[in-house]
Amino acid sequence: MTAARPRAKSRARKPSRPRLNLALQGGGSHGAFTWGVLDRLLDDDGVDIAGISGTSAGALNGAVALSGYVDGYEASGPEQARRQAQQALHDFWRDVSHHGSLFSPLSNPFSNPFGTQGLDAMLGPFGLGTSALMQWGNLLTRSFSPYEFNPLNLNPLKDVLAKHVKVESLHEGCAHCDIPLFVTATSVRTGQARVFSAEELSLDALLASACLPFLFQAVQIDDEPFWDGGYTGNPALYPLIYRTELNDVLLVRLNPLEREGTPTRSVDIMDRLSEITFNASLIGEMRAIAFVGRLLRENKLDPGRYKQLHMHMVSDDIGMNGFGPSTKFNTEWVFLEQLRDLGRTAADRWLTEHRADVGVRSSLHIDEVFLGRRRQT
Repeated sequence: MTAARPRAKSRARKPSRPRLNLALQGGGSHGAFTWGVLDRLLDDDGVDIAGISGTSAGALNGAVALSGYVDGYEASGPEQARRQAQQALHDFWRDVSHHGSLFSPLSNPFSNPFGTQGLDAMLGPFGLGTSALMQWGNLLTRSFSPYEFNPLNLNPLKDVLAKHVKVESLHEGCAHCDIPLFVTATSVRTGQARVFSAEELSLDALLASACLPFLFQAVQIDDEPFWDGGYTGNPALYPLIYRTELNDVLLVRLNPLEREGTPTRSVDIMDRLSEITFNASLIGEMRAIAFVGRLLRENKLDPGRYKQLHMHMVSDDIGMNGFGPSTKFNTEWVFLEQLRDLGRTAADRWLTEHRADVGVRSSLHIDEVFLGRRRQT
């Protein structure tokens, strides 16, 4: 009888690398912030990733990291897997900066892959030099569809992904490394979210998840057209709830929930409307999670059927709010590096303050952050 207690206490001891699921938001080149977060989490004193749900740039980050992880795992085990995942993310974003002017009509054609910013270096930080080009791009995309200004459906992102993502590794990650990847896209026909996973994962699924309909033609998968997953799940949380065993989910948030002031210019109105739209599905899921959690705490639901989730979040509203929505199309290397550094710093801060919360409690107060309610004391 007395010998059983120490064993029970030993089983409760926390592992040296806590495990959790990742939910990665989309946000164009702001996804480099997520690169920095992942880079820090993959350090030796970071965490182990149990599952990934990503949308748009979040899906690309997840796919690139998992592809590198699987290759390293098969070669030398988990430590090498983490190193190769970090290197894969670096190489992917470096390649994005090389192809930046091809990704969007809003990119700066005067930038170069080695970090000097051409006109922007003289005219202002990360965008002032491209304001005229940005206005031209906005006019173009609102006057013509991608079926008109890009009839050949050219998408350089496909070549970049083919270079940095091994689809077979994504399947292996789901099947053998026990790290499932969930990629969300929006069905044009039904308006519903479609979550791709396991053998469904493909380069086309990743392209569909990042397909902004004003810039790219819909991606056809099994004769079904798809647009950016941000419209229906940015990111989708429910695959991590229903299709993984863990209760801990770390959200990497890119889109601001609040912005001061009322936009008055048409371009600013459209930008803010886009942010609200891309946050709507996430807020809805957060509301449901908070509601279920409250009913579980009040013993009104069966804990055997419903999870008491531990929600966590890495974000940096102060650092990121200085970059307007138009900078999501900026792929200059110095800008991507700055975003990466912001992400690493934010992840390091979260690890310092909340690493011990993983597996124990939520460190994110959903009611306060997402639902605008004051925390009850």
